[in-house]
Amino acid sequence: MSQPKALNCPNCGGAVMSDRTNCQFCSSRLKTVGCAKCMGMMFLGSKFCEHCGASAYAAELLDDANAGDCPRCKVKLQSLKIDAVQIRECERCGGFWSAADAFENLCADHEKQTSVLGFAGSYRHENPDPPTISYVPCPDCTQLMNRSNFARSSGIIIDMCKQHGVWFDAGELPKIIEFIDKGGLGRAREKEKISMADERSRLRDEQRRLEMMSRRSGNMKFDEERSGSLGSLLSRLFD
Repeated sequence: MSQPKALNCPNCGGAVMSDRTNCQFCSSRLKTVGCAKCMGMMFLGSKFCEHCGASAYAAELLDDANAGDCPRCKVKLQSLKIDAVQIRECERCGGFWSAADAFENLCADHEKQTSVLGFAGSYRHENPDPPTISYVPCPDCTQLMNRSNFARSSGIIIDMCKQHGVWFDAGELPKIIEFIDKGGLGRAREKEKISMADERSRLRDEQRRLEMMSRRSGNMKFDEERSGSLGSLLSRLFD
Protein backbone atom coordinates (compact mmCIF):
# COMPACT_ATOMS: atom_id res chain seq x y z
CA MET A 1 0.00 0.00 0.00
CA SER A 2 1.38 3.45 -0.94
CA GLN A 3 2.54 5.82 1.80
CA PRO A 4 0.45 8.98 2.41
CA LYS A 5 1.73 12.16 0.79
CA ALA A 6 1.06 15.86 1.37
CA LEU A 7 -1.65 17.25 -0.93
CA ASN A 8 -3.36 20.63 -1.02
CA CYS A 9 -6.89 20.90 0.35
CA PRO A 10 -9.17 21.94 -2.56
CA ASN A 11 -11.13 24.26 -0.25
CA CYS A 12 -8.44 26.26 1.60
CA GLY A 13 -5.19 25.20 -0.10
CA GLY A 14 -3.62 23.93 3.13
CA ALA A 15 -1.11 21.05 2.97
CA VAL A 16 -2.84 17.91 4.23
CA MET A 17 -1.68 14.29 4.27
CA SER A 18 -3.48 12.15 1.70
CA ASP A 19 -4.72 9.67 4.31
CA ARG A 20 -6.70 12.36 6.18
CA THR A 21 -10.50 12.41 5.84
CA ASN A 22 -10.83 16.01 7.05
CA CYS A 23 -8.71 19.13 6.57
CA GLN A 24 -7.20 20.22 9.89
CA PHE A 25 -7.33 23.87 8.74
CA CYS A 26 -10.90 24.30 7.40
CA SER A 27 -12.52 20.98 8.50
CA SER A 28 -13.62 20.16 4.93
CA ARG A 29 -14.31 16.51 4.21
CA LEU A 30 -11.59 15.04 2.04
CA LYS A 31 -11.35 12.08 -0.30
CA THR A 32 -8.45 11.09 -2.55
CA VAL A 33 -8.99 9.98 -6.15
CA GLY A 34 -6.69 9.22 -9.05
CA CYS A 35 -6.00 11.63 -11.92
CA ALA A 36 -7.55 10.25 -15.12
CA LYS A 37 -4.39 11.21 -17.06
CA CYS A 38 -1.41 10.32 -14.86
CA MET A 39 -3.12 8.30 -12.06
CA GLY A 40 -1.48 10.56 -9.46
CA MET A 41 -3.50 11.00 -6.26
CA MET A 42 -5.37 14.24 -5.58
CA PHE A 43 -8.23 15.35 -3.37
CA LEU A 44 -11.75 15.17 -4.75
CA GLY A 45 -12.78 18.72 -5.68
CA SER A 46 -9.33 19.80 -6.92
CA LYS A 47 -9.44 21.80 -10.16
CA PHE A 48 -6.07 20.54 -11.42
CA CYS A 49 -3.86 17.53 -10.80
CA GLU A 50 -0.87 18.54 -8.65
CA HIS A 51 1.36 16.05 -10.48
CA CYS A 52 0.71 16.65 -14.20
CA GLY A 53 -1.43 19.81 -14.24
CA ALA A 54 -4.33 18.16 -16.09
CA SER A 55 -7.79 19.58 -15.47
CA ALA A 56 -9.74 17.52 -12.95
CA TYR A 57 -13.31 16.45 -13.65
CA ALA A 58 -15.91 18.31 -11.63
CA ALA A 59 -16.66 16.00 -8.71
CA GLU A 60 -17.81 16.52 -5.16
CA LEU A 61 -18.63 14.44 -2.11
CA LEU A 62 -22.24 14.83 -0.93
CA ASP A 63 -23.82 14.46 2.51
CA ASP A 64 -26.51 11.81 2.03
CA ALA A 65 -28.08 10.17 5.07
CA ASN A 66 -30.08 7.84 2.81
CA ALA A 67 -27.16 6.51 0.75
CA GLY A 68 -27.72 2.96 2.02
CA ASP A 69 -25.18 0.21 2.60
CA CYS A 70 -22.86 -1.54 0.18
CA PRO A 71 -24.48 -4.80 -0.99
CA ARG A 72 -21.11 -6.55 -0.67
CA CYS A 73 -19.38 -5.00 2.35
CA LYS A 74 -22.40 -3.79 4.36
CA VAL A 75 -20.66 -0.45 5.04
CA LYS A 76 -22.31 2.91 4.35
CA LEU A 77 -22.06 4.11 0.75
CA GLN A 78 -20.75 7.58 -0.11
CA SER A 79 -22.71 9.81 -2.49
CA LEU A 80 -20.73 11.51 -5.24
CA LYS A 81 -21.64 14.02 -7.92
CA ILE A 82 -19.41 13.73 -10.99
CA ASP A 83 -20.28 16.59 -13.33
CA ALA A 84 -24.06 16.11 -13.68
CA VAL A 85 -24.12 12.44 -12.65
CA GLN A 86 -24.88 11.37 -9.08
CA ILE A 87 -23.74 7.90 -8.02
CA ARG A 88 -22.85 6.15 -4.77
CA GLU A 89 -19.56 4.43 -4.06
CA CYS A 90 -18.14 1.90 -1.63
CA GLU A 91 -14.65 2.89 -0.56
CA ARG A 92 -13.87 -0.59 0.69
CA CYS A 93 -14.59 -2.72 -2.42
CA GLY A 94 -14.73 -0.07 -5.16
CA GLY A 95 -18.31 -0.85 -6.21
CA PHE A 96 -20.78 1.76 -7.49
CA TRP A 97 -24.55 2.18 -7.21
CA SER A 98 -26.58 4.19 -9.73
CA ALA A 99 -30.28 5.02 -9.52
CA ALA A 100 -32.33 3.69 -12.44
CA ASP A 101 -33.02 7.11 -14.04
CA ALA A 102 -29.38 8.23 -13.60
CA PHE A 103 -28.16 5.06 -15.31
CA GLU A 104 -30.54 5.57 -18.25
CA ASN A 105 -29.25 9.13 -18.68
CA LEU A 106 -25.67 7.90 -18.45
CA CYS A 107 -26.26 5.34 -21.22
CA ALA A 108 -27.63 8.08 -23.51
CA ASP A 109 -25.11 10.89 -22.85
CA HIS A 110 -21.54 10.58 -24.15
CA GLU A 111 -20.20 13.54 -22.11
CA LYS A 112 -21.53 12.02 -18.89
CA GLN A 113 -19.96 8.68 -19.83
CA THR A 114 -16.59 10.38 -20.32
CA SER A 115 -16.63 12.13 -16.93
CA VAL A 116 -17.75 9.04 -15.03
CA LEU A 117 -15.23 6.85 -16.86
CA GLY A 118 -12.47 9.26 -15.90
CA PHE A 119 -13.43 8.92 -12.24
CA ALA A 120 -14.37 5.23 -12.01
CA GLY A 121 -11.51 4.13 -14.26
CA SER A 122 -8.86 5.87 -12.16
CA TYR A 123 -10.25 4.95 -8.76
CA ARG A 124 -8.18 2.42 -6.84
CA HIS A 125 -9.93 0.52 -4.08
CA GLU A 126 -8.30 -1.31 -1.20
CA ASN A 127 -9.76 -4.75 -1.95
CA PRO A 128 -8.53 -6.05 -5.35
CA ASP A 129 -10.07 -9.53 -4.92
CA PRO A 130 -13.03 -10.31 -7.22
CA PRO A 131 -16.39 -10.55 -5.42
CA THR A 132 -18.03 -13.88 -4.73
CA ILE A 133 -20.81 -14.60 -7.22
CA SER A 134 -24.04 -14.30 -5.25
CA TYR A 135 -27.34 -12.44 -5.16
CA VAL A 136 -27.02 -9.19 -3.20
CA PRO A 137 -29.59 -6.77 -1.71
CA CYS A 138 -30.62 -3.43 -3.21
CA PRO A 139 -29.21 -0.53 -1.11
CA ASP A 140 -32.63 1.20 -1.24
CA CYS A 141 -35.20 -1.55 -0.59
CA THR A 142 -32.89 -4.36 0.70
CA GLN A 143 -34.59 -6.92 -1.60
CA LEU A 144 -32.32 -9.32 -3.46
CA MET A 145 -31.48 -8.02 -6.93
CA ASN A 146 -31.54 -9.88 -10.24
CA ARG A 147 -28.30 -10.75 -12.01
CA SER A 148 -28.36 -9.77 -15.67
CA ASN A 149 -26.04 -9.74 -18.69
CA PHE A 150 -26.02 -6.05 -19.63
CA ALA A 151 -27.61 -5.54 -23.08
CA ARG A 152 -27.83 -9.36 -23.28
CA SER A 153 -24.57 -9.49 -25.21
CA SER A 154 -21.91 -7.51 -23.31
CA GLY A 155 -20.74 -10.39 -21.12
CA ILE A 156 -20.82 -8.00 -18.13
CA ILE A 157 -23.07 -9.38 -15.38
CA ILE A 158 -24.64 -6.66 -13.26
CA ASP A 159 -26.97 -6.70 -10.24
CA MET A 160 -30.20 -4.85 -10.91
CA CYS A 161 -33.25 -3.75 -8.93
CA LYS A 162 -35.87 -2.86 -11.57
CA GLN A 163 -37.46 -0.29 -9.29
CA HIS A 164 -34.39 1.45 -7.86
CA GLY A 165 -31.17 0.98 -9.81
CA VAL A 166 -28.04 -0.95 -10.71
CA TRP A 167 -25.04 -2.15 -8.68
CA PHE A 168 -21.63 -2.39 -10.36
CA ASP A 169 -18.85 -4.39 -8.73
CA ALA A 170 -15.33 -2.95 -9.01
CA GLY A 171 -14.33 -2.56 -12.65
CA GLU A 172 -17.79 -3.21 -14.13
CA LEU A 173 -18.90 0.40 -14.61
CA PRO A 174 -15.86 1.36 -16.76
CA LYS A 175 -16.38 -1.83 -18.83
CA ILE A 176 -20.03 -0.94 -19.45
CA ILE A 177 -19.21 2.64 -20.44
CA GLU A 178 -16.54 1.37 -22.82
CA PHE A 179 -19.04 -1.15 -24.26
CA ILE A 180 -21.53 1.68 -24.91
CA ASP A 181 -18.83 4.00 -26.28
CA LYS A 182 -17.78 1.35 -28.83
CA GLY A 183 -21.35 1.02 -30.12
CA GLY A 184 -22.22 -2.15 -28.22
CA LEU A 185 -25.55 -0.83 -26.97
CA GLY A 186 -26.61 0.25 -30.46
CA ARG A 187 -25.70 -3.15 -31.89
CA ALA A 188 -27.63 -4.89 -29.11
CA ARG A 189 -30.72 -2.79 -29.87
CA GLU A 190 -30.52 -3.64 -33.58
CA LYS A 191 -30.30 -7.35 -32.73
CA GLU A 192 -33.34 -6.96 -30.48
CA LYS A 193 -35.30 -5.28 -33.30
CA ILE A 194 -34.43 -8.10 -35.68
CA SER A 195 -35.40 -10.68 -33.07
CA MET A 196 -38.75 -8.94 -32.46
CA ALA A 197 -39.43 -8.76 -36.21
CA ASP A 198 -38.69 -12.49 -36.56
CA GLU A 199 -41.03 -13.25 -33.65
CA ARG A 200 -43.81 -11.15 -35.19
CA SER A 201 -43.38 -13.03 -38.49
CA ARG A 202 -43.47 -16.38 -36.72
CA LEU A 203 -46.66 -15.47 -34.86
CA ARG A 204 -48.34 -14.26 -38.06
CA ASP A 205 -47.46 -17.54 -39.77
CA GLU A 206 -48.80 -19.47 -36.79
CA GLN A 207 -52.05 -17.51 -36.83
CA ARG A 208 -52.52 -18.11 -40.57
CA ARG A 209 -51.83 -21.82 -40.10
CA LEU A 210 -54.46 -22.06 -37.36
CA GLU A 211 -56.99 -20.21 -39.49
CA MET A 212 -56.41 -22.59 -42.42
CA MET A 213 -56.76 -25.62 -40.16
CA SER A 214 -60.00 -24.24 -38.78
CA ARG A 215 -61.43 -23.62 -42.26
CA ARG A 216 -60.51 -27.09 -43.44
CA SER A 217 -62.21 -28.66 -40.45
CA GLY A 218 -65.28 -26.50 -41.02
CA ASN A 219 -64.96 -24.96 -37.59
CA MET A 220 -64.14 -21.23 -37.63
CA LYS A 221 -64.00 -21.06 -33.84
CA PHE A 222 -60.42 -21.24 -32.55
CA ASP A 223 -59.47 -23.02 -29.44
CA GLU A 224 -60.01 -20.21 -26.89
CA GLU A 225 -57.00 -20.89 -24.75
CA ARG A 226 -54.52 -21.14 -27.64
CA SER A 227 -55.98 -18.24 -29.59
CA GLY A 228 -56.11 -16.06 -26.49
CA SER A 229 -52.47 -16.77 -25.73
CA LEU A 230 -51.45 -15.99 -29.31
CA GLY A 231 -53.51 -12.79 -29.37
CA SER A 232 -51.91 -11.66 -26.13
CA LEU A 233 -48.41 -12.17 -27.56
CA LEU A 234 -49.27 -10.26 -30.72
CA SER A 235 -50.76 -7.44 -28.67
CA ARG A 236 -47.57 -7.07 -26.60
CA LEU A 237 -45.35 -7.12 -29.68
CA PHE A 238 -47.32 -4.52 -31.63
CA ASP A 239 -48.03 -2.08 -28.75
